[in-house]
Amino acid sequence: MKAEYVLIVAFSILAQSSIALADDSSPAQQFQGFNLEGYTQDGKKSWVVNGSKADILGDVIQIADVDAESYMDEKVNLVSQVGTINQVSGNIHLEKDVVVTGERGVRLSTDSLDWDRNKDLVQTQDPVTITDKDMTLTGQGMQAHPALKTAKIEKDVKVVMDTAPAPEESKIVTITSSGPMTIDQAKSYAVFEDQVVAAQEDQTLQADRMEIYFDEEKKQIKEMICTGNVILIRGENKSFSDKAVYDGTQRRLTLSGRPKLILLTEGNDVFTSLGN
Repeated sequence: MKAEYVLIVAFSILAQSSIALADDSSPAQQFQGFNLEGYTQDGKKSWVVNGSKADILGDVIQIADVDAESYMDEKVNLVSQVGTINQVSGNIHLEKDVVVTGERGVRLSTDSLDWDRNKDLVQTQDPVTITDKDMTLTGQGMQAHPALKTAKIEKDVKVVMDTAPAPEESKIVTITSSGPMTIDQAKSYAVFEDQVVAAQEDQTLQADRMEIYFDEEKKQIKEMICTGNVILIRGENKSFSDKAVYDGTQRRLTLSGRPKLILLTEGNDVFTSLGN
């Protein structure tokens, strides 16, 4: 549902009037203190954009010190040093020190961001960092909803998470992939694609694709499904298979599809292969 918006400009008008100045490069209007609000058709506030200063250039509004909020699925705050609003489409472009913070505490930082308010969608081609309580995600290029419940990271993905956040049993897992990587927090689900590597202590798991289901209540991995050229490395030992499934409840890993195990035998500097 498209939001109707009302422009509320307060405080002092620095320009003479809405008539364009003789110098076309100068702003037609400049305002100290800026507020733009959007409402749904039934009169509910859907978003608000504030700024310390605004230059109005035809259909474009340039804003300094942007502080915006979206109220669609949940309250989300967006800030940046510079912002541009297209009055025709209603879309907003944010630049310099862009930070998006969700009501649940998830935080995104990047260099620039395009916010399509009608689609409730944010996207960027710049490097991004997303942090949650027990997770840090970095990558290049992103498309997501402002609340960050669903997001797609295009490439160079790296996730560092604590699968057992209690201090006495903290276990850090690092997952990298060439990308893309998709996360759906509503389903507690994430997918990593292309050259995926998951490492924890002395164990490394490699695959073409990795699907992870999280137990939100226990804050740990519930199930992990790896497919395509799966390699499990434990110390000096390696296992090869077409598929590997990790059961987080039973802490058991099952290999299937022509598995092969290579062991380093004790006392001998050779490898022993155990069938296909």
